[in-house]
Amino acid sequence: MPPRLTSFADDARIAFDNLADRASGLVNPTVRLGVTGLSRSGKTVFISSLVHNLLHGGRLPLFEPIQSGRVSAVRLEPQPDDAVPRFQYEDHIRALVKDRIWPDSTRAISELRITLDYQSASGWNRLFSPGRLSIDIVDYPGEWLLDLPLLGKDYRTFSEETIALAETGVRSELSRQWLALTRAADIHAGADEMVARDLATAFADYLKACKADERSLSTLPPGRLLLPGDLDGSPALTFAPLALPPDGRPGRGSLWTMMERRYEAYKSVVVKPFFREHFARLDRQIVLVDALQAMNRGPEAVQDLERALTDVLACFRPGTNSLLSSLLGRRIDRVLVAATKADHLHHESHDRLDALTRRLVDRAIDRIGMAGAGIDVMALASVRATREATVKRDGHELPVIVGTPMEGETIAGERFDGERKTAIFPGDLPEDPESLFDRIASGETGLQLPDVNVVRFRPPHLEETGGGIKLSVPHIRLDRAMQFLFGDRLA
Repeated sequence: MPPRLTSFADDARIAFDNLADRASGLVNPTVRLGVTGLSRSGKTVFISSLVHNLLHGGRLPLFEPIQSGRVSAVRLEPQPDDAVPRFQYEDHIRALVKDRIWPDSTRAISELRITLDYQSASGWNRLFSPGRLSIDIVDYPGEWLLDLPLLGKDYRTFSEETIALAETGVRSELSRQWLALTRAADIHAGADEMVARDLATAFADYLKACKADERSLSTLPPGRLLLPGDLDGSPALTFAPLALPPDGRPGRGSLWTMMERRYEAYKSVVVKPFFREHFARLDRQIVLVDALQAMNRGPEAVQDLERALTDVLACFRPGTNSLLSSLLGRRIDRVLVAATKADHLHHESHDRLDALTRRLVDRAIDRIGMAGAGIDVMALASVRATREATVKRDGHELPVIVGTPMEGETIAGERFDGERKTAIFPGDLPEDPESLFDRIASGETGLQLPDVNVVRFRPPHLEETGGGIKLSVPHIRLDRAMQFLFGDRLA
């Protein structure tokens, strides 16, 4: 099991916050839904599409409260946390629907409240329920979630694990400059601000190189070095792992002491407040992953995604809340891991993407020794940017997807202008991912993963009704995700 992440003082503050939330929930029933994801997985698009489809009567046949007609009204309301920036839904949906561009990715925490009026399916519940549920959507970067395991690690452990990982595979090339500086540093010498800054800059550059599209690696803590925000240049972000001796303690005033102190400051100033004020108050969670991108980047990216999912799932304790746990230290009782961009595949491969992602999650669960209760997996597309078709080639019909590639995308040497549509064969995923993962784990030399065409398409053009109202955003399985995440709260 993961190490303890909080002190008793933290637990007391978390319990107080939970009591306040529950007291408020007696008047206005609320579910706090965390939305996060690993790099470029589409968190902003997911939230925007979910809200748009609820507000505008989208096609949601598998979301039972809507399908049965029990939801009478849906509206946006002011969020309860005045100190948290509002998720700018209107700006993001304008970018998607009017400008047909993908909105900017998540760089900080934000929140949005959407409220549904409904009639309970149970006559008994109708007597006691107000028939209203508010969903507080908490959007935060996946890099912040990957920082939570740091709360259970001291500086030596953090340094040893980070350097060991940096010496493997493609990371060994990306980390060469930083590792050279680290090994040359005199950790017992007096603390030097310029040395600390050079080490921190080289370390951050290594993390950014790992995150870049051509690598698409996922395990990248400390995440705030990638998204520094208003802490940019602060001592709490000016640190890096050091090559430490197997035993011994740092001398007073040394570089080692400085880095260790700043690492602890990072946990206190950055990680703990996020855990206490936001993460520990969540009821449900969706984690979005771009499994297709990892497949395209090769075995190492797939292994790194599995490693990241292991770290992510170790932060959760899925399971049913008792009355006491819901008041004092509530669990995130449902976690959905969703593989995005299912619209980049023909529908015949959607279940295969499901199976591939489920195998990644199952392996992660096995590695941390936790039960899989309360965890589900699915493939989805928050916004469907393509449609399906067939083309004839050499007397055979081939399934293809049709969409408008983003300006600058190149396919088979042809550069697109962002206006012209094209059809591409998306490739196939394996029917059974088990043998594929066994070959990846064996370190088979020259292993080629299935070739999947991951082309960046523009958001779809939406037709308008006679009244000038645009139709709801098309999607794949968004309704299934809604049903799992909060459908039971509308029963």
